[in-house]
Amino acid sequence: MGRILALDIGDKRIGLALSDPLKLISNPYETLFRKNLETDLNYLTDLIKQKDVELIVSGLPISLNSNENEQTVKTRFFIEKLKEKTDIPVKFIDERMTTVCAERVLIEGGMRRENRKQVIDKVAATIILQNYLDYYK
Repeated sequence: MGRILALDIGDKRIGLALSDPLKLISNPYETLFRKNLETDLNYLTDLIKQKDVELIVSGLPISLNSNENEQTVKTRFFIEKLKEKTDIPVKFIDERMTTVCAERVLIEGGMRRENRKQVIDKVAATIILQNYLDYYK
């Protein structure tokens, strides 16, 4: 049984979350601090093999007015490059407000501001994946 990998792609960091083998629960995995495109893609393709990933769910940053923006273009570009390195299917899910929700969760959990930056992306990826598992699977 394969897992689902969620990505919250940013310019400096990529939040990663993995489903459990039954694909019921989203678990935060890690925050990947970006180095360069090739290194990032190689890391992800290795992770996909190690964790037996069968589907990738990528957050798609869309403006609140439902328009695509510069970050949407960057995310689509990154996913196209990832698709060139793996045959794992990729689905996009609207990620509006996930970072806001992630920050709220961390604040409510009592995490200090200076520590939130280290984990907010993987928490956002966890929310993206749980939304996919709850509503689209």
